[in-house]
Amino acid sequence: MIELIQEYWRPLIYSDGRQITGLAMTLWLTSASLCLGLLLALPLSIARTSARRWLRWPVQGFTYVFRGTPLYIQLLIFYTGIYSLAAVREQPVLDAFFREALNCTLLAFALNTAAYTTEILAGAIRAMPRGEIEAARSLGFDGWKLYVHLIMPSALRRSLPYYSNEVIFMLHSTTLAFTATVPDILKVARDANAATFLTFQSFGLAAVLYLCITFALVGLFRLAERRWLSFLDAGR
Repeated sequence: MIELIQEYWRPLIYSDGRQITGLAMTLWLTSASLCLGLLLALPLSIARTSARRWLRWPVQGFTYVFRGTPLYIQLLIFYTGIYSLAAVREQPVLDAFFREALNCTLLAFALNTAAYTTEILAGAIRAMPRGEIEAARSLGFDGWKLYVHLIMPSALRRSLPYYSNEVIFMLHSTTLAFTATVPDILKVARDANAATFLTFQSFGLAAVLYLCITFALVGLFRLAERRWLSFLDAGR
C-alpha cells in the first residue's frame, strides 16, 4: 500500500508531469460541468415554466431526452458517435472540438446536469408562494425585474437541498470519464491496478478520495442551507 501511494500519489492527486490528472481532473470536470449546466439551466428553467408552449415544449423535450437516457450512452454519442459523421469532420471548428476527449466529456456532463438542474429550478419556481409574487408586482416589479430580483434568487435558495443531490450525483458520474480516456481518479486507479495488481488498494484509495470529496460537499451545502434557508424555519 505504501509503495502504491509513493508511486502513484502525484498522478492520483494532481499531475503526471504532462497534464492534470486524478483528483485535480475530477474536481475540475465536476466544477466546470456544474457551472456550465447551471448557467444553461437558469434561462431554461424560466422557459420550462412559461405559459407559452413554443418556449416550454422544446425545453421539456430537452430535459426528457437527457433525463431519460443513460449518461454513459450520452457520453459515447458525443465522444464517438458525433465525430463519426462526415459533416462534423468536414467542419474545422467542429472537427477540432469533437476530436478532443475532454471537450466531448465536458459537453455530455454539462448538458446532462443542465437537464436535471432545469427541472429542479422549475419545480422551485412553481412552488413559490403567489403572495410573494403579487407583493413584488404591487411594488412595481414586473417582467425581467421580477425574475432577477425575486423569483430566481428565491428559487435558487429553495432548491439548495435538491441541488446538493445533483452536485454529488455529478461528482460520482465523473467516474464515466475514463471511458473517454480522461485521466480522472478512476482512470489513474485503473492504471495503478493494471501495473501492480493491487486491486483492493488501488480502488480502495480511489473510493476514499471520492468519499472525502462527498463529505466536504455535504458539509458545504449544510452550511449554505443554514445560512440561506433559515427564513423558512423562522416562518414555521
